[in-house]
Amino acid sequence: MKLIDKYPSLNEIKTRAQSRLPRFVWEYLDSATGSEISKYLDRNSLDNIQLKTEVLIGQMEINLETKFMNQNFKLPFGIGPVGMSGLIYPKAERILGQHAAEYNFPYTLPTLGTNSIEDLNHIPTENKWFQLYCPKDLNVLEDLLARALQEKFDTLVVTIDIPAASVRERQLKIGLSLPPKVTPSLILQLITRPIWALRFLFNQPNFKTLDSYSETQNISSVNHLGYQMRTNPDLNYLKIIRRLWPNKLIVKGITNDSEVKNIEAIGVDALWVSNHGGRQFQSGVSSIDSLKNVRSITNLPIIFDGGLESGLDIIKSYAYGADFVMLSRPWHYGLAAFGKKGPTHIISILERDLIANMSQMGVTSISQLNSQNLWLS
Repeated sequence: MKLIDKYPSLNEIKTRAQSRLPRFVWEYLDSATGSEISKYLDRNSLDNIQLKTEVLIGQMEINLETKFMNQNFKLPFGIGPVGMSGLIYPKAERILGQHAAEYNFPYTLPTLGTNSIEDLNHIPTENKWFQLYCPKDLNVLEDLLARALQEKFDTLVVTIDIPAASVRERQLKIGLSLPPKVTPSLILQLITRPIWALRFLFNQPNFKTLDSYSETQNISSVNHLGYQMRTNPDLNYLKIIRRLWPNKLIVKGITNDSEVKNIEAIGVDALWVSNHGGRQFQSGVSSIDSLKNVRSITNLPIIFDGGLESGLDIIKSYAYGADFVMLSRPWHYGLAAFGKKGPTHIISILERDLIANMSQMGVTSISQLNSQNLWLS
């Protein structure tokens, strides 16, 4: 049986991933904040969206190519940032970056990556984005941006939705630190996952991009090095970044319209609607409703993420006004479940689902998706 038929959806892949990861790693990847209402709201809101179908269309040839910020991508999705990706699978950032280059869509390297800015020098410029957690020290900011420019990163993604450390109860309960500290509890978990443990012993992850700025190690996963170094940016901080960064600039973490016009005025190239995977705040509206709200007040290109788990979710996002979409956790479920083959399997699932559902809707290209595809009661 083909892999895509044995594991045809993300649910099967998530189950396999959980069975192959130690509990503390699974809690890090899968958890949200509080009672995780926001994470489930994202999922339920997507499930409740109904789309129109069309018949008597005749033969169709589905085209998944997408143009975003004057760049042509082969597929209508990309890879969003997940800090400490190497905790899931060794050299995860390099593997994901290579897949992005092979299939021609963007990969977003996190500030808290276990591969550094310099480790992605084999990835073409157009597929290489850098996600920035804003450091308090402006000298560190200048150095990070200079390094990213030196390594020819095409796009900077500034994350603005983390004013303080969130309370992620599942991570706190398991006692996770980043990078992981060897404790009796961790050793017991490693015994039950020997394959992961061997990889971990030979590839212990750390924050490679930030290594030169701090020697602090083994901090709580909700108060780690990234939290200690970063600041809560204001508009003046964004203006500094705009002055220092000559390439494409995206602001990530938009959930309402309160600052959209001010952000537009700074001269950013796109907005990224995201609630950080439900990891920061549990009482906001669903991400897809945020997208609808932000889309109504801006003509800037919009990237969207928020609980996306299928090609159908991607279709719904474009119908709600997204210009591009990103998935983050799913790629890492794939790595945990199938190693280096995982991202290719995720791509196959998304492609198959996109083609199948677009065919039912009588839509032959991503550019045709809009509010007219929504079944509004």
